[in-house]
Amino acid sequence: MPFRALGLGPNVLKAIQEAGYAEPTPIQTKAIPVIRKRKDVIATAQTGTGKTAAYTWPVIEHLAAQHLADRSKTRRTRVLVLVPTRELAVQVDESVRTYSKHMAIQVAAVYGGVNETPQIRALRNRVDVVVATPGRLLDLMSSMPHRFDDLDTLILDEADRMLDMGFLPDIRRIIRSLPKERQTLLFSATFSAEIEKVSREFLHNPETVEVGRRAAPTHTVAQFVYEIPPPKKVALLLHLLKDEGLDTVLVFSRTKRGADKLARRLEQEGISVATLHSNKSQSQRQAALKGFKSGRYRVLVATDIAARGIDVDGISHVVNYDFPAAPEDYVHRIGRTGRAAAVGDALSFVSHEDLAGLRALERFIGRGIPRRTVEGLPEVAPLRPLPPEPRSRQSGSGGRPQRSSGSSSSRGQGSSKPSYGGGSVQGRPVSSGRSGGQGGSGSHGGPGSRPARPHSESAPRGQSSARPHSSASQPQSRSQGGPRSQSADGGQGESRWGRRGQPAVRGKGPRR
Repeated sequence: MPFRALGLGPNVLKAIQEAGYAEPTPIQTKAIPVIRKRKDVIATAQTGTGKTAAYTWPVIEHLAAQHLADRSKTRRTRVLVLVPTRELAVQVDESVRTYSKHMAIQVAAVYGGVNETPQIRALRNRVDVVVATPGRLLDLMSSMPHRFDDLDTLILDEADRMLDMGFLPDIRRIIRSLPKERQTLLFSATFSAEIEKVSREFLHNPETVEVGRRAAPTHTVAQFVYEIPPPKKVALLLHLLKDEGLDTVLVFSRTKRGADKLARRLEQEGISVATLHSNKSQSQRQAALKGFKSGRYRVLVATDIAARGIDVDGISHVVNYDFPAAPEDYVHRIGRTGRAAAVGDALSFVSHEDLAGLRALERFIGRGIPRRTVEGLPEVAPLRPLPPEPRSRQSGSGGRPQRSSGSSSSRGQGSSKPSYGGGSVQGRPVSSGRSGGQGGSGSHGGPGSRPARPHSESAPRGQSSARPHSSASQPQSRSQGGPRSQSADGGQGESRWGRRGQPAVRGKGPRR
């Protein structure tokens, strides 16, 4: 079926042709006529089949018709697209701009991690289309009430995640502020029966459009499993990366720390690599994606933040370095390759504790996954530790900066930790022995020995541990708070333990 048969206008068709599309995909063929009838839609299809374009084309076509019919020429926000991640917000924003470039349609992306001022300005100017993550949109709506009185289309992209536990309360809060008379569209690759029940809370007599089996990975992705113990995972990945056919590889790690550690290990072997996870700033995340798309980085190590809606052309392989926690996550992960009828490979590392999850996954997708083995993996050298970060300043007691009175910055001289053995504090020598029978083996004798508590524990409970106020009659213990004594430089020093049991530096001059 040609695109012209879908009833799209000439401006949209021109943008589609310039984007290089030859014919519509099955989900586009089925969903676009229903959307153009202004019906609510629940649409499910495999990843990489053009779901974003399936709702973008008819929606902007409807917007263009509204602009022609609106004689007041007053700009109103008519379309709201809610997405789960910042990266997907950027992608959908770019998609809408690409297909509406021959029309007078304004678009704004609203998401966290960046300056909110341009986003506030866009909302106040009532741009035609707002693509947003729920958290940032709620923040802006609470601080600057933005009324969607004229909104007529709501789109929930990646609907299963949007309506899952973490997003459902935010979605409800946003929808309560929207007009009841509107068209609502839900698109996703996976859509469970439980989520479908919740989604009907937001839709009115929806029509379901389904292409292929629900939750089935696209047939253009070849899937394989490597059963491997966890200590051998790094060696297996390095072995696979020796194959130059793995030229654009997306590697999934379960944790952010694990992603950073694996990336350092690959970089140590001379492999160009970037990381993508929620601890990265938005500019770092965008730079990583841009470098991966351009070929600057051969490998992108990511957490599941990258599994939802990220469209990178030409990903040759997806590697599940850590096996996904849920079958739905597996479908979204491997859907990053084999997109738009291209082919790709999905390789999963499975350890003994992952076998139950693997069996559940195979039941979920309705097929077994072939196993592969690699013999004689070499031993891998341990990861070299990161170099220590330079200290910007030296801290004294309580984290306050100190003036160094000596040329050395060794322990006990302007250090952030007080000295308990030999050495000097603020240029004044401190004896490791104490008068009154406290020698080097006492509670403060040796370096690195544990300091006593601020209050003496030598007396039995209930007995007084008071001492004479005269320092001549009994030596002042470092472990006890006491009266301030005159320091060697004429200032007022403090005992080793100051108020509230915190270490204090002896010989400290008066504050200025």
